[in-house]
Amino acid sequence: MPVDNGHRWKVLGVGVAANASFSSVVGGLPATAVYMRATYQLDNAELGLVLGVLGLGIAISEIPWGLLTDRWGDRPVLLTGLLTSGIALLILAMLAFYAPTVVLLAAGLFTVGLLGSSVNGASGRAIMAWFKEGERGLAMSIRQTAVPGGYALGAVVLPYLAHTYGFIEVFTASALFCLVAALFAWLWLYEPDFSSSAAKKQSLESSNSPLKDPRIWRIVLAIGLLCAPQFAILTYAAVFFHDFGNINITLVSATLAVIQIGAIVSRIWSGRWTDKNKNRRSYLKACAWLSTLTFLALSGTVSAASFYGISQTPLASAVIIGVMVVAGISVSAWHGVAYTELATLAGASRAGTALAMGNTCVFVVLFATPIAASALMTHFSWSLVWLAAAFCALLTVPLFPRVEKNYALELGSA
Repeated sequence: MPVDNGHRWKVLGVGVAANASFSSVVGGLPATAVYMRATYQLDNAELGLVLGVLGLGIAISEIPWGLLTDRWGDRPVLLTGLLTSGIALLILAMLAFYAPTVVLLAAGLFTVGLLGSSVNGASGRAIMAWFKEGERGLAMSIRQTAVPGGYALGAVVLPYLAHTYGFIEVFTASALFCLVAALFAWLWLYEPDFSSSAAKKQSLESSNSPLKDPRIWRIVLAIGLLCAPQFAILTYAAVFFHDFGNINITLVSATLAVIQIGAIVSRIWSGRWTDKNKNRRSYLKACAWLSTLTFLALSGTVSAASFYGISQTPLASAVIIGVMVVAGISVSAWHGVAYTELATLAGASRAGTALAMGNTCVFVVLFATPIAASALMTHFSWSLVWLAAAFCALLTVPLFPRVEKNYALELGSA
C-alpha cells in the first residue's frame, strides 16, 4: 500500500486513542479506591495490592511487548493488546455480579496491565514509521498528551460510575474505551511501504538491539529519573497542600488542573519547537536544569515558610503554589521530545523495544516514588521531599545525550 502523507494523522489519532483508552483505566481505577474498598470489602492492605498489581503487570510486560512489536509490526500487537485487555475488563465486569475475592480481582487487574501495556511501544513505533524527521517531535508530543488526558477522563468518568451504578459499569466502560480504540486501529493502522533506500537505512539503524546499546540505557534511565519529581507532585501535592499550608481542596484541585493543562500545552509546543530548531538534546538538558532549579526553589520556599512559621499565611501559600506550578510544568514538558530522541537513537524498526524500555523504567519509578516520598515526609520534612526531587532532576543532566556538532545536520538530512 503506498504511503499516503495525509493518512499519518489518522495513525497519530489511533496512537492517541490507544494511549488515552488504557490510561483512563490506569488513572481512573485508583480514583474509585473508596468505592472499590467498600464494594469488595477490602482492607487497606488488600486495596493497595489490588491497585498495585495493575502497575506491576505493566512494568514486567512492556519490554516483551516492545520486542514483539519490532518483530510482528504495530498493527497485530496493538490490535491484540487492545482487544485482549478489553475482553479481560469485560470478564471483570461479569465477575462483579458475584463479588469476586481479592485474589480474583487482583489477578484480573494484573492481566489487564499485562495486556494493555502493548499500546506504548506499538503506537510509538507507528509514529516513527509514518512521520518524517522534522515532524516526529510534534507527533510524539501529541501522543504523549493522551496520558494525562486519559488519566483525566478516567478520574472523571469511573468514580461517577462506581458511585452511581457499580463496578459492573466501571469495568464495562473501561472495556468499551479499549474496544473502540481497537476498532480505529483495525480501520486505520497498517505498515507503510518504505522506499528501498529508507528500508536500507532502517536496516542499518536496527543492526543492534536497543537492549545492548548503552546510549539507549542512558536516556531510558534519564527518562525514569526525571519522572520522579513529576510523580512526587502527582501523588503527594494534595496531601502536601492540605497538611503544610491548610489550603482548601478547591484551590488544590485548581492548582493541579493548571499543572496538567500546562503540561499538555508545553508538550505540544516543545515538540513543534524542537522539530523546527532541531535541538532536542539541548532542550532536554535545559528541561533537566530548569526542573532542578525550580524544585530547589520549592524546597527553599517550603523550608523558609516552615522556619518562620508562616506556612499557612495567604502570601506564603500563594508563593508556594506559584513555584509548584512552574516546577510541575517544567518537569512535565519534555516527555514527547525525550521519547522521540529515544526512538530516533534506536531506529524506527527498533523503536518498539526502546520505547518499552523507557516506559518500564517510568513504571518502576512510579512504584518507588510514593514509597520514598512517604519515608522522607514521615521521618524528615516536606522540604527534603522536594530537595530529593531536585536531586533526581540533576542526575538526569549528564545522562541525556550530549549535543554533537553534526547533530542538527543529521536531523536535517534524516
